[in-house]
Amino acid sequence: MEFNMDLLMVVDRREGFGPEFGKLVSMMDYARFTTLGEVKNLTIEELDYLFDEEANSIGMLLAHFAAVERVYQIVTFENRDPSEEELEPLLPGLDLGTRGRETFKGYPLEFYLKELADVRTATLEKFKTLPDEWLYERTPFWWNKPANNFFKWFHVFEDELNHRGQIRIIKKMIKRGELTTTNS
Repeated sequence: MEFNMDLLMVVDRREGFGPEFGKLVSMMDYARFTTLGEVKNLTIEELDYLFDEEANSIGMLLAHFAAVERVYQIVTFENRDPSEEELEPLLPGLDLGTRGRETFKGYPLEFYLKELADVRTATLEKFKTLPDEWLYERTPFWWNKPANNFFKWFHVFEDELNHRGQIRIIKKMIKRGELTTTNS
């Protein structure tokens, strides 16, 4: 992904997007830029590191970001829940449990970066086709409470920011020399 470094810390209009979408994309870009900075040059061993048998690896968290965004594409762009067929390949990334630990190991950083870029490209292309008013459309959401699409997409990058904190903690553990072969 490429970012306009001159506008990275400016929440405002973005070329190709309505004014409100520009603000949302500005925030999503900054969140992704900082995430990519955290994982730059990580090795497969670092991406797969588990501090215990129930932990998330950095690779799992990156897969989670992509899976969450794919689900929200369906939920918001198609105004429906994902089908079981759509969910099945996403579950290892969504659940961050045993399936995630089994599925996301042995992949280089480029594997995760491609998935993140592909899903984000699809999101941004769809955003370009929608009017700003779409962001304010409300539907029942968690606990059957109303939520608008703006909130739902805020949650996509808010979830990434939250888990990026985990990535930072995992990297500190690795740096302290706690990298072991728990993944075997």
